[in-house]
Parts: sequence; C-alpha cells; structure tokens
Amino acid sequence: MNRSIILMMEEHQSILRMLDVVRNACYGILKGASICYEDFEKMIDFIRNFADAHHHGKEEKLLFHEMVTHLGPLGNKLITHGMLVEHDSGRLFIKELEEALQRVKSGDEMSKLDVIANAISYTHLLRRHIEKENSVVYTFAERQLSPEILEKVDSDTELFEADAWNQGIQERYRDLLVSLEEKYLHKEEY
Repeated sequence: MNRSIILMMEEHQSILRMLDVVRNACYGILKGASICYEDFEKMIDFIRNFADAHHHGKEEKLLFHEMVTHLGPLGNKLITHGMLVEHDSGRLFIKELEEALQRVKSGDEMSKLDVIANAISYTHLLRRHIEKENSVVYTFAERQLSPEILEKVDSDTELFEADAWNQGIQERYRDLLVSLEEKYLHKEEY
C-alpha cells in the first residue's frame, strides 16, 4: 500500500477518536452537564487545524489533485462532487457549531440544541466520509494512478509532513486528543 495513503488512514484513526470525544461531550450536555467552552474550543481547534487544514489539506492539495488531474471524468466526479463537497459540509457544521456555542454563551439556552445537532451531524458525516475514503477512494487511487504519480504523492506528502513536523502539528494535536479522551471517554458520571 502507498505510504501516503497509509499515513492518511492512520490520521483517520485519530480523527475517529476525536469524533468519540465530541459525541461524549454532547451526551454530557444532553444529560444536563454544563458546556465546557474551553474544551469545545479545543475540539474545534483539532477539527479545523488537524482534521481539516492538515489532513484534508493534504488530501486536497496532493492526492485528490492528482486524481482529478489524471483519472478523467470518474476521478473528477468522485473527488469534486463527492469528497470535496463532504469536506465543505463538515466545515459548515463546525462553523454552525461555533456560532451555536457563542449563542449559548450569551444566554440562549435553546441553542444547546444547535450545539448538539451540529456536533453530532459533523461526527456522522465524518464517519461515513472516512469509511468511503478508506474503502473506495484510496483503493481506487491505488489501482488507477500510475506508480510514478503515486510516488509523487508520497514525495509531496513527505515534504508536507516535514513542514508540519517543524511546526509541531502532529505532537500538539496528539497531546490535545489524549487530554480530551481522558476527560470525555473515561468518564462514568453520565
């Protein structure tokens, strides 16, 4: 299997773990817990900067770009009308989540519904999206892209990752994920 695709699939595991955190935080709200705005800011930070800017950015700039460029109408349809639309839908859910959190913070208790609805909608979208990428999109890319293009994606991914490593992206978001998991996944109070 292609090195860059293996890395993207490993990142999916971290994203899925964060989706569990988000879901448990929402369950706490449903059960009457106060919203911890600082924790939701951390979740949104992870989603925007690791899941989206880092992971989706790598997919969009590197792998998906090559698929659209080299795989004709089918590759274009799969990426442009499938994966990229879902990336944008996820961004909208997070924007709406952030706005709902601000409304609750300002005293609008009814907006707790919007916090839960947007957060859970994001988790559902991303779970389905990750499953499609892992089982369809990535395998299609590996079967259809030439070895030379796949090697280019690997080389470009290594450069992308080296830059992210220099910025501390991987370490920062791994630590953030672990700290939120400790709080939201190992909690028996709900």
